[in-house]
Amino acid sequence: MIYSKELRFSTRGEIDLVDITAEVERVVEESGIQNGIALVFVPGATGAIVTIEHESGLLEDFKRALMELIPKGAGYLHDRIDDNAHSHLRATLLGASECFPVIDGRLVRGTWQQIFFVELDVRPRHRRVIVQVVGE
Repeated sequence: MIYSKELRFSTRGEIDLVDITAEVERVVEESGIQNGIALVFVPGATGAIVTIEHESGLLEDFKRALMELIPKGAGYLHDRIDDNAHSHLRATLLGASECFPVIDGRLVRGTWQQIFFVELDVRPRHRRVIVQVVGE
């Protein structure tokens, strides 16, 4: 059995973190699937899906680490096109998807492991995330 649902929301732009944990868990519950896998995927080259604890200090640390690892305006060749090479590079580093086990109808994740969409583009965007649950 396969169940898919699209989440839609707006972001504020560069390194906006959107906690989508509750919505993903709701999709798994709606699916009726008892055992399988839940895929959370962002179609886009400047967004990412990550797991991280939803704690304000840690979220700020995460933002700072991204800015230090891949700084804006560091002479990237892609900036000749639209000044967002750092957005693409950060998204590539983080990844467009995460998979989670579904056991006994529930999404399996750690106590402090929330699911976030990370907006990496330089401007606010309307985003969609696809949640697909596969199993029985």
